[in-house]
Amino acid sequence: MAVAIREIETRSALVRSRIPGVEFVINPYLGCGHGCRYCYAVFMRRYSRYHRESRWGEFVEVKKNIVGILAGELARKRKTGSVFFSSVCDPYQPLEKRYQLTRGCLELLRNHGWEISILTRSPLVLRDIRLLRSALDCRVGFSIPTDDDRIRERLERAAPSIPARIEALRRLREAGIRTWAFIAPMLPMDPVRLHRLLAPAVEYVMIDPLNYVSRVEGFFRNQGWGYALSREYGRKTRRELRRLFGKKAR
Repeated sequence: MAVAIREIETRSALVRSRIPGVEFVINPYLGCGHGCRYCYAVFMRRYSRYHRESRWGEFVEVKKNIVGILAGELARKRKTGSVFFSSVCDPYQPLEKRYQLTRGCLELLRNHGWEISILTRSPLVLRDIRLLRSALDCRVGFSIPTDDDRIRERLERAAPSIPARIEALRRLREAGIRTWAFIAPMLPMDPVRLHRLLAPAVEYVMIDPLNYVSRVEGFFRNQGWGYALSREYGRKTRRELRRLFGKKAR
């Protein structure tokens, strides 16, 4: 599926966060080429001048000047802080390979001594492994909502495979980078198998249910996954994951 690409300019890079425990966020892109059916960030279309009526996953707006904007913001800061990549896009979505905006921002933050946290679905993060190792404090997480790549194919049509994500986590951990996994939203899964795959590759996991049921209800029922829409499934699966991961579960 073709993704419409448009280069835009932004007025800010560092954005104060309302996420608990997160000081600032950076979103180098508006939109995301991974096209996950359940994505909560679809509301970001309202901030687009060009794609308000487009389907989520079919456009990406590239904030081409964000590295320069960040350089100016960091120069004016009197103290360092912590940054999360990213809250409403994947910082390593396919276009990052061409534009390298995430990399450019990371280099600046590393040079200024900021703490960095990353959440992605893409092994492209391995491109920057040397940079991440040299950062003062860096953590890299992967969104891994299921152990079944057939389910991933139906719900995250353009995102990298589950095995590729787990292998990337393993390589990051071997390189001495702190790693974690975001098991969210909890899709149909085998919790025991997911634990077996993830536990050796991560320092900790965070778990969250499927919060935007209305976006996928019809699709789930057509696929025979209606059971995964219930609160009982969410409670049971979360309880089992927390039991399996023990102290690694947050």
